[in-house]
Amino acid sequence: MLIDTHCHLDEYSHEELKQVLEHMKDHIMIVSGVNDVTNQEVMNYCNQYPNIYGVVGIHPEEVENIGENSFVLLESLLKNPKIVGIGEIGLDYHYTKGNIEIQKEVFKKQIELAKKYHKPVVVHSRDALQDTYDIIKQYKDDSIPFILHAYSGSVEMAKQFVKLGVKFGIGGVVTFKNGVKTKEVVEALPLKHFLLETDSPYLTPEPYRGQKNEPYNVIYVANKIAEIKQISVDTVIEATTENAIQVFSLPIVSRKEV
Repeated sequence: MLIDTHCHLDEYSHEELKQVLEHMKDHIMIVSGVNDVTNQEVMNYCNQYPNIYGVVGIHPEEVENIGENSFVLLESLLKNPKIVGIGEIGLDYHYTKGNIEIQKEVFKKQIELAKKYHKPVVVHSRDALQDTYDIIKQYKDDSIPFILHAYSGSVEMAKQFVKLGVKFGIGGVVTFKNGVKTKEVVEALPLKHFLLETDSPYLTPEPYRGQKNEPYNVIYVANKIAEIKQISVDTVIEATTENAIQVFSLPIVSRKEV
């Protein structure tokens, strides 16, 4: 069984979504929200489909659009057992550095919610890795896991995150020719630190780069990890599925329990 631990379903047409769901009918998707509208859509998917779970949160690019009831909505959704984490949240300095303090404040406030509801945190970090590290270090304890979505930093920095117990979401970038850092991280760290993800409909892996991504393409991510680590793809799938079940407390019988 494959688990795509990070995807977005709101940008597919009706026909595309039917195909996505058909391809993943025997597998699991964890769908991510980024604002009030998509957070509610995540909940709707979770209610409709037994193999869909969700994480909800306010993306750093959405901090200027927070409404009066945004955090009220978040809290109400986090009480639902099919919402298995808070995300994707974090810091993004790529397009603007003018609201850094607001981003940090919103990030920290959502981490506090994660701690309150004992949910893992799915972190988006772009051009902000040191600040991301500092905040995770400030809040990290054994009560909640942190997952770095689409990690693109160095091996050295990854090892610092590992000391905090952070897991890494590995997606299509690992298949890109220019995805050198991601390949190096995969090669350097044990499988226990990794989760499979697609970030669909973005970051489509080779050999379909340039086309719209979909959750089933997580298999190509698994294949590339297996190639880099010179192990079987079954070993990669088994380990990353187990990691996802444990990190997100999914109500699925793991192999360790059989």
